[in-house]
Amino acid sequence: MGFVQEARENHVKKKVEEALRSKMKAKALKECDYYTAKYAECASGRTFSVVWACRKQAKELNNCLHEFTNDNVLEQMKKEYSLQEDAKRPIGV
Repeated sequence: MGFVQEARENHVKKKVEEALRSKMKAKALKECDYYTAKYAECASGRTFSVVWACRKQAKELNNCLHEFTNDNVLEQMKKEYSLQEDAKRPIGV
């Protein structure tokens, strides 16, 4: 598949991309709820010390979030969206 054809297939409108990003972030937060709770528990009652005291929990949370919010995930969501939109269009149009 050529670069131009692939770019056309993965192109979605800016508003759609924003909605997909929002959906991706919501899913990531849901999937990483365990790590969010661990970080929140560690951070509870702390101010400045949260930076070094909860470093491990913050790293675990960030790793989990990155697993569900990266360019590959977004591109896959765009492809799925495009396929769904193509399926909605009448044949021959």
